[in-house]
Amino acid sequence: MGDDTESRPPRERRRPGRATRGWPVLAAVLLALILVLVLLGRFFQPPGLGDLFGSETKDRSGPAVLKSIQDMNRHEGAAGSYQVVVDLEKDARFLPDAIRGTRTLYVAAGSVSAYVDFSGIGGNAVAVDEERTTATLRLPHAQLARPFLDPERSYTVSKQRGLLDRLGDLFSDNPANEQAVNVLAAQRIGEAAKESDLTTRAERNTTAMLQGLLRALGFEKVTVTYG
Repeated sequence: MGDDTESRPPRERRRPGRATRGWPVLAAVLLALILVLVLLGRFFQPPGLGDLFGSETKDRSGPAVLKSIQDMNRHEGAAGSYQVVVDLEKDARFLPDAIRGTRTLYVAAGSVSAYVDFSGIGGNAVAVDEERTTATLRLPHAQLARPFLDPERSYTVSKQRGLLDRLGDLFSDNPANEQAVNVLAAQRIGEAAKESDLTTRAERNTTAMLQGLLRALGFEKVTVTYG
């Protein structure tokens, strides 16, 4: 009985089918489609797709924690409301603005109060005559409180970002940039308050308050000085 092993043709390797070769192409197409949809939802709002790219806000903030309590030994004599337009631009060296850089146009609204501090007044700050009809008070000059920004009246007009900044915002926000805008806005409002007459108004209104209070107690002449 003869051996016909050598007469058999060699087995051919099974080539991958069309379905197997098509999976990498299909995965690449799906990945590109998802990336396009994400970019559209991030930078554009196509008509009719509001529900698809809509966002839902959920408040999961914890309760406020009390850190300290301070007695207010001062009289707030005046307050001023201010509005400032902040134009903050950050550029990268050796890169054009279209690639890397941000520019934020922000309208900030806030207020600054002026007050007279009574906490450091000693016993010799008040002088009363023997008939108790004349009183003289020596008070420190009025001071300006820290600027307060009103978030309900402050808003961003425009925010320009380079390509790298836009891609970075896809994965994380940039709170440091927002903080820089708020800090600069508070600084500008504080500078405007220093150039105004808030402290003068606060001293004048504090004088009127003290004169009315002491006259109601029987004093005929009340003099208030600052310094």
